[in-house]
Amino acid sequence: MKTESGGHVRKLLPGLGLVAVVTVCATLLADIVPGVNALLLGVALGALVANSVGVPDWAIPGVRMRKSLLEAGIVLLGARIALDELVASGPALVGVVVLTVVSGVAFVEVLSGRIFGLADEMGSLLAAGASVCGVSAVTAIAGTIDADGESLTHAVAAVLLFDAITLAVFPILGGLLPLSGRQFGIWAGLSMFSTGPVTAAGFAHSDVAGQWATVTKLARNSMLGAVALWYALRYADGKPDGLVAAAEGVPRFLVGFGLVAAAANLGFFSGETLAALDTASNVLFALAFAGLGLGIRARAMREAGITPVFVLAAHLLAISAVALGVVVAFF
Repeated sequence: MKTESGGHVRKLLPGLGLVAVVTVCATLLADIVPGVNALLLGVALGALVANSVGVPDWAIPGVRMRKSLLEAGIVLLGARIALDELVASGPALVGVVVLTVVSGVAFVEVLSGRIFGLADEMGSLLAAGASVCGVSAVTAIAGTIDADGESLTHAVAAVLLFDAITLAVFPILGGLLPLSGRQFGIWAGLSMFSTGPVTAAGFAHSDVAGQWATVTKLARNSMLGAVALWYALRYADGKPDGLVAAAEGVPRFLVGFGLVAAAANLGFFSGETLAALDTASNVLFALAFAGLGLGIRARAMREAGITPVFVLAAHLLAISAVALGVVVAFF
């Protein structure tokens, strides 16, 4: 057992080393070039490496740890969250999140089927990916509705394309629009597709924006179980198998985030511990975003097909515009 565990760790180390090198280079460059965000630079450098020299086979297992690194960083981020502020905005924020997810799913379903003539399965994958939590939702719903591999591949590629686009565009918009850190964070959390880009864009604006972007996005992520259940029942003609899919669809790291936030706000952590958790969270995010860049493939994006791109573009423009108005009015 120990030998197998040690072998697994050794397989991860080379790729994690590559991620660490990209992270260090991004940090050093950000210190040299004023106004450049180290997290976004890590994504850019990672993408540059992936699409120029490529990621060698020996590094792939470690690079794929980016999701686990991101989730661990989000769990520790709970120590920074002031629950009194969250509770004060809670009902309004939860209501906006629910409306965003429900309206987003309905909008893409109608748009993809009635306007663009896409197959039902493709429309459902795009609706879940855009409205809930990006690639994770696409994958979860694909298993729920037993979608074919081609539809899954095209939907994932289209979502990844917009992850890259929004990761570049939203921080720029954050600097141009007269939004507070909380407003920008909530707006990004409501509008962007995947958790990694949302968190990166938020922290590129400010620490406050990063925290609210993450919290808002986690609220959207928590809707995955309900959306998976709805699709399971829809495609299975009312069979109860969707209950299993719903249970599996709830992101587990949400529990860890909530526990750490509760412990921090109840005073269980000393000042030194909170500082250490904050540093660890920052390091994990930096590594995760470098890994995110190393996972970006321009070829896969080019092969996504133009129709899914149009559908997601329409969703992004509509939801982000409405969400911006709501955030300015109520937050």
